[in-house]
Amino acid sequence: MSKDTLQANMRSALKWAGGKKRVIGEILKVLPTQGKKRLIEPFVGGGSVFLNIDFDEYLLVDMNQDLIALFNIIKNQSDEFIFDAEHYFRGHNNTPEKYYDLRKKFNASTDSYERSLLFLYLNRHGYNGLCRYNKSGGYNVPFGRYKHPYFPKVELEFFAKRAQRAIFLQGDFETAFDQISNNDVVYCDPPYSPINRTSNFTAYAGNSFSDADQQRLVECAEKAKANNVPTVISNHYVDFTRELYKNATKRELFQVQRTISPKGKGRVKVKEILALYK
Repeated sequence: MSKDTLQANMRSALKWAGGKKRVIGEILKVLPTQGKKRLIEPFVGGGSVFLNIDFDEYLLVDMNQDLIALFNIIKNQSDEFIFDAEHYFRGHNNTPEKYYDLRKKFNASTDSYERSLLFLYLNRHGYNGLCRYNKSGGYNVPFGRYKHPYFPKVELEFFAKRAQRAIFLQGDFETAFDQISNNDVVYCDPPYSPINRTSNFTAYAGNSFSDADQQRLVECAEKAKANNVPTVISNHYVDFTRELYKNATKRELFQVQRTISPKGKGRVKVKEILALYK
């Protein structure tokens, strides 16, 4: 770990639902960093945490194969990728017809570099920062209708530099826990337990993240604790998670503002929990 825990104040290159940039300060209140050299994230998502907390090394895992492929390409071919990606952000590509044509091309492609270029395009031009696939594995987020989608050149350049200290792996979160060592600290941002149990939406990269998976994650955190590796888990604070994390070493609660309406008018404060196993 660096001498001080640097906050870079850098946005992700991706629009990512549930991104953690705004709550880095809350995470740092709970995340044990003293004497730790490597941050492990079993659910890296858009990458806001690793981008904004400075460690010597990172192990970053996610189930989403397209996401991990993109991150490895940015790490290893950043100049070429940034040059090629910018072409997709020209005005003639910002139409519903072009968007759906390129989405179809993405779904048909088996080339990881082409898919990564299109994944960034779809993420920035699609609706509301969603990343969603149908049961057949096809990306199905609708067109976002933004006037001028932002090309994140600065964010991509920063990501490429920070990524030189990172290993990106695709897989289940246990992939990350299987590789822990004494110099590590683990931060988990799993698909959240639903606030409303009757409208349970936990679709993640084409998979469902169940209550049993939430429990399995806690079991991994408890095993890591037994090996002196601390783990912090984020989630909604609801009846289920209050019981789920009852044996955590520390539980920190805070409120965040969420949009619960597609039109952006339904903004409410919801309570979140950070559960520390140490």
